[in-house]
Amino acid sequence: MGGGPPWSLFTGPVQPGMDAVLSLWESYRMRLRRKRRILRALRKSRELSAVQDNTARIRPGDILLVMTMRNEKIRLPYFLDYYRKLGVNHFLVVDNGSVDGARDYLAGMSDVSVWHTMASYRRAGYGVDWMNYLKRRYADGHWVLVVDPDELFIYPFCDSRPLRALTDWLDNSGIRSFSAMLIDVYPKGRLDAVPYRAGQDPLEIANWFDSGNYSIKRNPLYGNLWIQGGPRARVFFADQPKKAPALNKIPLVKWDRRYTYVSSTHALLPRGLNQVYEIDGGEKASGALLHTKFLHTFGEKAEEEMLRGQHYNRSAEYKAYAELGEQQPELWCKWSEKYINWRQLEILGLMSKGNWA
Repeated sequence: MGGGPPWSLFTGPVQPGMDAVLSLWESYRMRLRRKRRILRALRKSRELSAVQDNTARIRPGDILLVMTMRNEKIRLPYFLDYYRKLGVNHFLVVDNGSVDGARDYLAGMSDVSVWHTMASYRRAGYGVDWMNYLKRRYADGHWVLVVDPDELFIYPFCDSRPLRALTDWLDNSGIRSFSAMLIDVYPKGRLDAVPYRAGQDPLEIANWFDSGNYSIKRNPLYGNLWIQGGPRARVFFADQPKKAPALNKIPLVKWDRRYTYVSSTHALLPRGLNQVYEIDGGEKASGALLHTKFLHTFGEKAEEEMLRGQHYNRSAEYKAYAELGEQQPELWCKWSEKYINWRQLEILGLMSKGNWA
């Protein structure tokens, strides 16, 4: 069947019941798209080779974390410690051709399962296909976090309540997905002024953020929100802010093998999972992802990814980074805020505890 309904046939006044017909057609298209994404994930699973399979240790009710990485060894010690303390029980990791010893570092960790691939990150939907497969096979019925190695998930009361408290509340509230706005954090001064060392909390170096220069709109296709702004829009995409990276994410989901991400963690199918905001007033609980990309390693990483060309839009984002990266631009400005805690972000309207008391 074609790419959509023959809109040109619907001329003149809309007849009674026409909206319902169009709605049913759109629902059918979304179901078909979801099935295709699942089939694609199954096909792409052939590119994965298990190098450390501890999935037999996963117990019912465990909270899982899924990620794709490449050359992130320096971040792994703190990353794993942070999420273990938060309450993650098992890590499912796709290593996309690391050459920095990252896989060796993970060797022997009983709560980490690792798959290796040298296949194209871009042709795997920027890693989404690989992760969709792992979630379909191992995460059915589990709460799952999907994050990058440079993202730190925070949520209401994360300083006093474990992640299990949040997922229990979401279960009791009948909520299947939880959103988190990506907030870029950065140092005051040159990005390479203070070297980051393995095991260090990156927020000791990158602890400033933009508090208010964000735009938000609703994506009519999937119903998810689309957020842009922050230092990347302000500095790297100042002349083309609409091309700045999306900051809306839905990283925490009570997974079902029928679910699938369709665009990083920006949107899911079924579309109801994207309804992470209130439409009749009020606020739903939400969190944030502190994005710690801007450390001294940023310039080298941007150059590598630009040359690989494996990211969205032919790595246009990394080309923008590389073009300015040689100048070592300072992201800090007089309107920057220093990060304190989640309550500060709630006051600023960047996350919310909703009705979770």
